[in-house]
Amino acid sequence: MRKLEILYQDEHIVAVNKPVGMLVHRTKLATQVREIAMRILRKQLRQIVYSVHRLDRPTSGVLLFALTQEAARASCELFEQHIVEKEYLAITRGYVDDVGSTDMPLQEHLDRIADEFAEPGKEPQEALTHYRTLSRVEYPQPVGRYATARYSLVQLNPKTGRRHQIRRHLKHLNHPVIGDRKHGDRDHNEFFREQLQLNRMMLVAKRLVMPHPITEERIEFIAPTGEQFDQALEVLGLKSDETETAT
Repeated sequence: MRKLEILYQDEHIVAVNKPVGMLVHRTKLATQVREIAMRILRKQLRQIVYSVHRLDRPTSGVLLFALTQEAARASCELFEQHIVEKEYLAITRGYVDDVGSTDMPLQEHLDRIADEFAEPGKEPQEALTHYRTLSRVEYPQPVGRYATARYSLVQLNPKTGRRHQIRRHLKHLNHPVIGDRKHGDRDHNEFFREQLQLNRMMLVAKRLVMPHPITEERIEFIAPTGEQFDQALEVLGLKSDETETAT
């Protein structure tokens, strides 16, 4: 039986490292999929677990579950009140500004099957993402109509939690996430897949910082970026703060 990497666990909550391609919970769009994070974790821990937030299927990284109803309610409130600090890493197309923010409101994208009971025609929702560029590189390889390819390693801190928020905000900035099949750049995605043999979306939920839902003590969860993400950094020559410090 497949098991999830546990980053932290106590009697109230458990944080895991969600792999790329794994759903958080079952949806009507993927009724035949068996690898569901919630299902795997329930079997792994042999107890009920409660989902308190979600990650997109192609995103890897820190995923938090509650082990009691009390912890689930308190955790959900922390996310809803934007008290949880979320940090992502992304490899994007082009040179992103040193620091910045985007507050473009996002229209909710509904699926006729998965969201059949959702309210249609809602007004665009407030969405805010802060970002900071950690590294940039010009790669000597023609991609699309350009003689070379430019990429950035970006740290992102979303202050709201809209669906595909980071991916849509980066697309709005004209710096889509590499490997994003829905909001990304086809030429660069193909280059990574065909030439570099890297076939994942380059977005990682790297870190969560929050008060513990029961004890209220500050707690931090950190996930590894993953083999393919690390390979992309190495091949392109992108460096995070951590790798720069180590050298």
